[in-house]
Amino acid sequence: MTKKLVVPGEFVAVCEEYMPGKGTYDQDGKIFSAYVGELELDHEKKEARVKALNPPVQLKVGDDVYGVVRDMRETMVVVDVSGMEGKDRTITGETEGSLHISKISDRYTEDIRKEYRKGDIIRAVVIRTDPSLQLATDRRNLGVIRALCTRCRSPLTKKDRELYCESCERTEFRKTAIDYSNPPEPMQKDKNFE
Repeated sequence: MTKKLVVPGEFVAVCEEYMPGKGTYDQDGKIFSAYVGELELDHEKKEARVKALNPPVQLKVGDDVYGVVRDMRETMVVVDVSGMEGKDRTITGETEGSLHISKISDRYTEDIRKEYRKGDIIRAVVIRTDPSLQLATDRRNLGVIRALCTRCRSPLTKKDRELYCESCERTEFRKTAIDYSNPPEPMQKDKNFE
């Protein structure tokens, strides 16, 4: 097996000798690298592969992700997914996720607006990636991890089962994660919370 370092778009083999494998693509009978990585020309299997040095993050079912509630509809919340738990890299592929009302909580949810608001930072789990990204927050460690007051936009603090705004001296309700107010480092720099 032959190995060498290659960059995206670099010619690595011809289709007459090798089949394009993971990390490569075929264009007009020529095989090119799709990533910066280590080229592997497998002479036995007649396959050209590129093992990425720093592979992109691709979501799969069961991954915990972080996102911001962008829109709300009667039976669905639209979330811009911006990160995956345990990964510092940005996500490739679909980053707009939907959260159906039946997947918000482990108890009956009558009104989405009692559980989430636009701009809330949430932790969710991926339950489907194809044909669209679908999320759920029906476990204790999932839900809102940071929220702003809907009246004055000050950060809300958790007191018992409610969220409290010290500026307005009022309470709001959300479907909060058990560790509310501890967003991951990249989310703490979000412009909504400066």
